[in-house]
Amino acid sequence: MSRVRLRPPGPRKQLPMTLFPLLPRPVLLAAALALSISVRAEPLDVPDLRAAHDPQLQGRLERVVRDLGIEAAVADGRLSLALVDASRGAPPRLAMLNGHQMVYAASLPKIAILLGALVEAERGRLPLDEERLSAMTNMIRFSSNEDATRVLRWVGERRLLDILQSDRFRLYDANGAGGLWVGKAYGKDGAFQRDPVRNLSHGATAFQVARLYYLLASDALLTPRLNEVMKATLSNPGIRHKFVKGLESRPGVTIYRKSGTWQDFHADSALVEYGEHRYIIVGLAHHPDGGEWLARLAAPLHDLVVPAVRQAGLAR
Repeated sequence: MSRVRLRPPGPRKQLPMTLFPLLPRPVLLAAALALSISVRAEPLDVPDLRAAHDPQLQGRLERVVRDLGIEAAVADGRLSLALVDASRGAPPRLAMLNGHQMVYAASLPKIAILLGALVEAERGRLPLDEERLSAMTNMIRFSSNEDATRVLRWVGERRLLDILQSDRFRLYDANGAGGLWVGKAYGKDGAFQRDPVRNLSHGATAFQVARLYYLLASDALLTPRLNEVMKATLSNPGIRHKFVKGLESRPGVTIYRKSGTWQDFHADSALVEYGEHRYIIVGLAHHPDGGEWLARLAAPLHDLVVPAVRQAGLAR
């Protein structure tokens, strides 16, 4: 895989606070200072999510799927799931079903375009001005295809694929199961490069999407300030379906999320915080009822990480 070469940051540049009207004030300073951040050449020492498989959590995930009557969809490869308990103060725990299966993921891979834009901002190549932050926010919260294409063009199509396959991120492995892939703009143009594993234009595995969120939650994806910008962009979902709809029955959660829908393909992904509990859920479905499956899964998966007695305590 190609390695992204990092260069020293450019001169310090202050950006006006008025350029970031869409972000909460704690993140405004982060965005305004983003271009003066030193590039993190090596990832922080966080546990390898590949080694975090937890048999107990796996069994509980499988039971939830059985109880909802959708185990046949897993067996047929029409449903992929990943659940990561990333609660603070404890090692991560991972459970998956078809987690390394490469699937068409519709708009979910726009999260990879967001990552690419922030990597380019980190390197001083993409200014985080009002125009760019607005486009990034619309691309994620409201899944704007027009803005996704704009941001992709700013990053560069080939450049984004280099970032995803780089030794730094390793979010796509052409010689393995694949991962996150954006090989087509979100418009009428044809694919510029389909993924080598499944020949998909917009693809993902549940595991690699979960891994991206895990690195973000561990403050190991980008520099700390740019991690804050990324979380702010993923916050306040503008489309309230799938996981967001399913978690409405669990008040008090904070959700950072990107979903996707095209015809019978339904995808959702979220980093969810609830007190000291923190977890990641990813679902990829190929079925007319796939969106409803994901909505029904959200609350039971929440309950696997957050015990009912704890929820009652926080609710008081």
